[in-house]
Amino acid sequence: MEDATRRQGSIALTWKQAWSDKRFRTITTAGSILLLIILASLPFFFSWIEQRPGFTMNDRLLQLIPARDVSVPTFIIIWSMTLFLWLRCVQEPWIFVVALVSFILLTLTRMISISLVPLEPPPGLIPLKDPLSSIFYGGPHVFITRDLFFSGHTSMQLMMFFAFKKKGDKLLALLSSLSIGTLVLVQHVHYTIDVAAAFVCTYFICYAARKICVKEERSLKR
Repeated sequence: MEDATRRQGSIALTWKQAWSDKRFRTITTAGSILLLIILASLPFFFSWIEQRPGFTMNDRLLQLIPARDVSVPTFIIIWSMTLFLWLRCVQEPWIFVVALVSFILLTLTRMISISLVPLEPPPGLIPLKDPLSSIFYGGPHVFITRDLFFSGHTSMQLMMFFAFKKKGDKLLALLSSLSIGTLVLVQHVHYTIDVAAAFVCTYFICYAARKICVKEERSLKR
């Protein structure tokens, strides 16, 4: 009991120190407002991309993979890792601010890339059932199939890899990234290029996010 109280006090003190930094407050406040605006716009964005025509890619690797519904393990991995990320964010303000900036940059980059690269759903696609994410798609009965280039499911897992500090946490995030990248191919939710591009794009996006937040890391270590 005393250990739990001590940990809570330590976390509260860490956040108090972080919030005393003006730049941290600015990034957190502005980032949170921008994030809410982005999330509110997503249903309209997804509705638009679902109505426009696109082109189908000849994905030879995907043709070799029999399509299977793996929504359940995909859902479990994604939301277990999301809860784990939230735990680490509560414990360390640095992880929170990096994850916040990374998520915003990732989402905006995906909205741009999806707009510029209109793709038809891969042949054999099985809709990915996720009752939580569907809130941002427009409802539980709405399935988005054209948010393809690049894979958001994969990039969000990889984002955690770059946000985490501990080696064990990073390893867990890397395994979840590889697992989700594989599962979305098994379900034919994405083309191979979508998953491959997610790894490359996420690296550069998270690198930029860390550069934006580097002063916060230094101030929080003082």
